[in-house]
Amino acid sequence: MSPSELQAYLHAHIPLSAAMQVEVAAADWNRVLLSAPLAPNINHRETVFGGSASALSILAAWSLLHVRLRMSGIASRLVIQSNRMDYLKPIASSFSARSCLEDDDQWSRFIRLLERHGRARLAVTAELLGKEEVAGLFSGEFVALGTGR
Repeated sequence: MSPSELQAYLHAHIPLSAAMQVEVAAADWNRVLLSAPLAPNINHRETVFGGSASALSILAAWSLLHVRLRMSGIASRLVIQSNRMDYLKPIASSFSARSCLEDDDQWSRFIRLLERHGRARLAVTAELLGKEEVAGLFSGEFVALGTGR
């Protein structure tokens, strides 16, 4: 799945991503990098609204699993089960979120469970970036449900 295909998918299926003006800078097996401008995501302090920062991080993490499942030819519904967002510093410019698997070795176990039981869980992390500096840290658990469930 190319970055432009992922961006079109997000904007069509997750309308918040379009409202936030999310752009997909990179999307491959190892990472997804999303970015968004400040203007539609600004708060009363002229910095990025915490909800937008969290949403971009969730979208980046969710997108990584979405891309991997698509590349693996596995149809499933993917939902977030739980997450934690730590805000380290305010961002007063455009911002981005870069996701990766918390433990890359868990991918094969995740796929086996999904194929065997129609359900599997996996942890994904993301760094929230402002001007190339880490401004927040996200971790989340996502659940994939096979299409038969």
